[in-house]
Amino acid sequence: MTFGEQPAYLRVAGDLRQKIVEGLLPPHTRLPSQARIRQEYGVSDTVALEARKVLMAEGLVEGRSGSGTYVRERPVPRRVARSGFRPSTGATPFRQEQTDAEARGTWESSSAQGEANAVVADRLGIQSGDRVMCTKYVFRDAGEAMMLSTSWEPLAVTGRTPVMLPEEGPLGGMGVVERMRAIDVIVDNVVEEVGARPGLAEELLALGGVPGHVVVVVQRTFYASGRPVETADVVVPADRYRVAYHLPVK
Repeated sequence: MTFGEQPAYLRVAGDLRQKIVEGLLPPHTRLPSQARIRQEYGVSDTVALEARKVLMAEGLVEGRSGSGTYVRERPVPRRVARSGFRPSTGATPFRQEQTDAEARGTWESSSAQGEANAVVADRLGIQSGDRVMCTKYVFRDAGEAMMLSTSWEPLAVTGRTPVMLPEEGPLGGMGVVERMRAIDVIVDNVVEEVGARPGLAEELLALGGVPGHVVVVVQRTFYASGRPVETADVVVPADRYRVAYHLPVK
């Protein structure tokens, strides 16, 4: 192979990818078998297998047990709002979107007290083992899971207050800023770091993905006078959603 020349498996994968994108291999069509790929492209079984692995990793095809490999339906990415704007209701970005008459979003949550592990403790500026309130969310669109979120709040801040449970009490569901204000903690800054990684098995199971699919992870932390008062991980399937930011200019 000369400099700049593609390996055979990438050349085969590229040709099959183009056929999928152009509709020559439409959704739900069975991908050519390993033997057929070997014959058509004049490559070995190993090359044919590696080409198929590339397409699976890209989310273009999926294996069906006992049946073969098929072209996946290509979803049109939808928007997940992340906003620096809050209306007078104090609603979170997801709840803001659901005020639209055509919105079909629902969510469910559960909270439990626990101990901060080393990673969460570092993000919250507390000691490993300190008590936190952990809340897990599943957000759905028309019944389909579209976003997961896990948040942690130090009980040194919210413990034994009316806002200790994020989704219960007089300010349940109002969001971190409004809830903290009710106990005289003024949130004045939020940091979000966005990254991507292969989804964990339990995340993909909840989101309806397959092993190897990529998720977008938004790591969010709210601060009050420099002190972290809440941190969360928001997980979104990268092939179905795009994270969109609305940031007001002052």
